[in-house]
Amino acid sequence: MGFAHLHVHTHYSFLQGALRIKDLCVRAKEAGMSAVAITDRGNLYGAIEFQKVAKEVGIRPIFGAEVFVVGNRADKAEKRPTSLVLLAETEKGYKNLIGLVSQGWLQGYQNDTPRVDRSLIAAHKEGLIALSGGLAGDVGQAVLRRELDAAEKLAQGWLDLFGPDHYYLQVERLGFAENKRVTDATFGLGAELGIGCVATNYVHYPRQDDARAHAALVCVGLGKSFAALGSDIPNELYVQSEAQMRVRFADHPEAVDLAGIIAERCQVKIPTGKNYLPRFVTPNDEDLPTYLRLQSKLGLEKRFAEAAAQGRELNKDAYYARLEVELNVIIPMDFSGYFLIVWDFIRAAREMDCPVGPGRGSGAGSLVAYSLRITDIDPLLYGLLFERFLNPERVSMPDFDIDFCMNKRDRVIRYVTQRYGKNNVGQIITYGQLRARAAIKDIGRVFDMSFAEVDRLAKLIPEELGIKLADAHAKEPRIEELFEEEPRYRELWDVALRVEGLTRQAGLHAAGIVISEEPLWHYVPVCLGANGEYVTQFAKEEVEQAGLVKFDFLGLKTLTVIDQAVRLINDGRTARKEPPFDLNAIPLEDKPVFDLLAAGNTTGVFQLESSGFKDLMKKLRPTSLEDVIAAVALYRPGPIGTGMVDDFVKRKHGEAEVDYLHPSLEGVLKETYGVIVYQEQVMTIARVIGGYSLGGADMLRRAMGKKKAEEMAKQKSIFLDGAAKTGVASQEDADRIFELMAYFAGYGFNKSHSAAYALITYQTAYLKAHHPVEFYAALMTCDGDNTEKVVRMIGDARGHGIVVRPPDVNLSEKDFSVDSGGVRFGMGAIKMVGEGAVDAIVEGRAEGPFKSLFDFCERVDLKRVGRRTIEQLIRSGACDGFAQERHVLFHNLERAIERAQSAARDRASGQGNLFALFGGGKSTEVVAASYAMDGEPWLERARLEFEKEAIGFYVSGHPLDRFENELKSARVISIAALMEGRFELRDTIGIGCIVVSLRERVTKSGDGRMGFAVLEDQTGQIEAMFFTKSFAVSEEALKSNEPLIVHGAARYEGEGEGKVLKFRAEKATKLIDVRRQRTRRIGFIIDGVKTRPETVGQLVESFRAHPGDVPVTLLVDVAGLGRAVIEPGGGLSVSPTDELISAAERLLGRNSVRTAF
Repeated sequence: MGFAHLHVHTHYSFLQGALRIKDLCVRAKEAGMSAVAITDRGNLYGAIEFQKVAKEVGIRPIFGAEVFVVGNRADKAEKRPTSLVLLAETEKGYKNLIGLVSQGWLQGYQNDTPRVDRSLIAAHKEGLIALSGGLAGDVGQAVLRRELDAAEKLAQGWLDLFGPDHYYLQVERLGFAENKRVTDATFGLGAELGIGCVATNYVHYPRQDDARAHAALVCVGLGKSFAALGSDIPNELYVQSEAQMRVRFADHPEAVDLAGIIAERCQVKIPTGKNYLPRFVTPNDEDLPTYLRLQSKLGLEKRFAEAAAQGRELNKDAYYARLEVELNVIIPMDFSGYFLIVWDFIRAAREMDCPVGPGRGSGAGSLVAYSLRITDIDPLLYGLLFERFLNPERVSMPDFDIDFCMNKRDRVIRYVTQRYGKNNVGQIITYGQLRARAAIKDIGRVFDMSFAEVDRLAKLIPEELGIKLADAHAKEPRIEELFEEEPRYRELWDVALRVEGLTRQAGLHAAGIVISEEPLWHYVPVCLGANGEYVTQFAKEEVEQAGLVKFDFLGLKTLTVIDQAVRLINDGRTARKEPPFDLNAIPLEDKPVFDLLAAGNTTGVFQLESSGFKDLMKKLRPTSLEDVIAAVALYRPGPIGTGMVDDFVKRKHGEAEVDYLHPSLEGVLKETYGVIVYQEQVMTIARVIGGYSLGGADMLRRAMGKKKAEEMAKQKSIFLDGAAKTGVASQEDADRIFELMAYFAGYGFNKSHSAAYALITYQTAYLKAHHPVEFYAALMTCDGDNTEKVVRMIGDARGHGIVVRPPDVNLSEKDFSVDSGGVRFGMGAIKMVGEGAVDAIVEGRAEGPFKSLFDFCERVDLKRVGRRTIEQLIRSGACDGFAQERHVLFHNLERAIERAQSAARDRASGQGNLFALFGGGKSTEVVAASYAMDGEPWLERARLEFEKEAIGFYVSGHPLDRFENELKSARVISIAALMEGRFELRDTIGIGCIVVSLRERVTKSGDGRMGFAVLEDQTGQIEAMFFTKSFAVSEEALKSNEPLIVHGAARYEGEGEGKVLKFRAEKATKLIDVRRQRTRRIGFIIDGVKTRPETVGQLVESFRAHPGDVPVTLLVDVAGLGRAVIEPGGGLSVSPTDELISAAERLLGRNSVRTAF
């Protein structure tokens, strides 16, 4: 029997193993081995992948794990576990290994290590072969400490536990002194106790020249550099051949033989292909098919009643017939339990006030699902096919993907966990890999290179999703040039190339949940998530292969927006004593909705926000939900590239002839004007012309989607034979129709998914059309962490006449809310103002509005609303209602807090205050309202910047506001208009903006720099590209932190979902310079009654402090006489600087300065 490696760490030993499973299997096969093991650290992450790859390569997999042993797994203080390598000899052993590894995580996890103890091992020992763990095992460690008696006792104890022939001493010759001493002593110990010694090599990488890459990977994990690691890097931990191992153990050939003998005993195949559903318990112990049939019929009858209440008549016979067809597929396939499980948790979600989407994917084609309210789209009304979801001719598990409200999804997971038991419910693991750029940066740190040095190479990697280093090297010639210039970069690249794609860490699948009848570890190994949740050690595909059924609990933010909007609507209706609004009862033929869509007014509307979709809506001018369903299906690169979209639009508007391919297909293609848009249409055509069953038609659809020539030829023959039998079409027509089907099938979309998502699109459009204030408030709440989106929403709301008001401690809630017909900013969106602080503020104002900053500080709990929180409230404008400038409030905050604390101490001591003794509350208020007014005023610009720091964007104003006249004279367009295509594609376009961020890059030729600037105005953000020349003339302006005018050319690139607007900038100019260049006269508005003479004197001093060549005009408002225009004598002229205008507005009030060009 040949040698086999029995102690191997793959890349699933995160940042320790530099060995891909494919590389392991290939290298072992090349070395002539018939079997090889994986024994990753405390896990079985790679087991299913290993089985699959080993079969492909032609080598037998041995499943094992290195477990970490402590005296007591419950003792958190025990921090130095030792290693034990366990191999599954039998299927029972594999099941025990799963259980043991899982319990190491669930019962013994400490210090990032899953730990087990002897009692746990004893309970799971059957079918396992144990190796002592070598130098890292307890026996090896005792030998290392020269405690040979202890080593002998430990080894005997394991032998007693596992029994003869199931425990072996592990020996390794890795080339360093400590290892040699332990190995020599272990051979002696084995001879003394009669325990076999087995040769292993502690494998971590495929070939010897991978040793440096492995060391670098370990350094990444430790956060160290090569220099810190030292020069003694082992280079023997690779997949050595049997011949190499025999040379290494020439004095003990029996140790090499024993490895082969043990390998031959390990004959395990992980069972796959069987599904293990949890048992659904019915209320009266009915059998599952009977209960499913009952609930389906009851649900369908409720749907009939709802339709009747809405004035819709349904063909009940057709619905009952379809229900029977579906049940007669579901029940024999033994999927009754699956449907009932999904029905149950969706019903629970609705009872817990967790919004559920109307459907997702092909599941929306099932009438049983519609009857059970798993879905909310009528499959008969919209021509959806059950066979697209569950094909009776191709047995596979049904798969409902369920959308839940993002904020309430956890409620459903908790429900499922309580119903089926914590041990039976888990989330699914994902693996984060070292991607190209990350690998360069990680290895650069290991090489002790500076950030700038590493970034020089990293930024040469093209910004393409999923690009590999090898592809980057082929595409970017400057990489090779850098290697020639500095050889160290080539060394870094070579190491990064070897570690690229290795697993770095584990994460959680965004949606996947598994539910089992028995504890999860009876089927798959389990680990713990960051929050203590149970997580399968197998990823999505592997967990399904192992037999667990995955349920996708997806969080859809749009459902959260809808939920929030409906809540705000009903809050208002309740206050007005009106009946509640029911989104499910809205009409689906609402003209204002289609008018909104046709106008392209779809910012915030689900799926339709992109400029390309807005453009399509304007062209299509939809008049029915069916039009929206088709648009959602068509707006993809494939159909757009073929001209299908333009053809569809022209046919709808009578600008092109509608061709149904054959008279018998009019009913199939009428809703899409003769264009084959949906996969379901392909299936129906196959049934009508070719006589296919719908199950067979689904097989045809799949074949057409894969475009395999052999399968297509076979299907064409079946189609033509079927056409001859049906006689519906001639062979010539049938041939033509088949070719057209084959062409369009490649672009066809799943109508069930399109219909379900189009309904959400319609619902959001309805909310925007009929309840815009509530809709915008909900959008801003749900996108509060996305500054760019909130800026866009604020701009869109204001563009439609809706006021967006700043936060206010007396009026704001935690979230954005409705206030006097406008949107009120939520306090929860202010940075550093947490939920506890908001709650304290709301509690504090329960007895009435806060009257001043002093009153505020006395009435809120200052332990929950600290100084820094109040500072943020002032900066954000939330205290503007106290009728003081923000700088005054900021300057008086310390006094207000001290006063509040003093009052609290007085109350605690029972002293009260002097005024209170005489029942005088008024005097307290007078004193409390006394503000010190000697603080330095904030310039308007500073006030806005503080506001943006506090809430992420500008609400009370914008830096561009003070340049309103300049922007009008320059005839700029808004960013929103630019993004939505509301501009002419002329040579040059100007936008007024501020710079949000600026990135610089060296050009490919290396002879210049270019810039990428994110620009913002009051309506949105856009990225502008400044190529070398334009960046050179614009750099100073871009870095000035001043409002700008940027001129450039806008062009659309790409099609469909890939269509993006590119803005190529030519020049950026500071608006203050534009003002200086263009201003011909500047006017100052003076209130003739309220303005004091000394104020006018200060104003004149400001004029003298800013001399220039722009003439001054005084605009004096005289009560009852209008406005007098005075031109000061002496030819008074100024420079229209920001400083002058700010000084004037401090004296005369905001918006008191006018410029003329």
